[in-house]
Amino acid sequence: MGDLPGVGEITLFPIDDDYPRQSIPSSYENWGEMAAANQMLIDRWCVKLAARGKTAIDVGYLSAHAVWYGPTAASKAMNIGIGIIAEYRGQGIGTMSQRLLAEHLHEQGYLRVEASTDIENRPEQHALAAAGFEFEGIARLAQGRADGIHDLQVWSHIATP
Repeated sequence: MGDLPGVGEITLFPIDDDYPRQSIPSSYENWGEMAAANQMLIDRWCVKLAARGKTAIDVGYLSAHAVWYGPTAASKAMNIGIGIIAEYRGQGIGTMSQRLLAEHLHEQGYLRVEASTDIENRPEQHALAAAGFEFEGIARLAQGRADGIHDLQVWSHIATP
């Protein structure tokens, strides 16, 4: 849980693929045709906001999937993604949510949590920096979407000993 002064309390609630998620339109999520062989295991969380005196509501969703940099358990990182419903953006909810998820994944034993974002997605870059992620570089032509292949910025959040 995280408290955002003037906004409310943010909690992450684990969900599965059957959870009735709201659609969050974004030019960065227009995937086009998905790969038939894509059997990626994805963990998901609902971002809930409880404003003062009100019932918690869904304001966005997080996901995480494994990324391996070698054959050992210590080589496994988690790559996270986020979508916040438009009317709740710009209030620090995405920043707080990504920080909470990175901390949760570190508690689960992951040393490295990473996020990749389109090189033009300035709001997400700002949110990642504010959440304690560090910019590492550009992954060139790394993500295919309906409108073409995009370069990504790579950010990491490293567990502190």
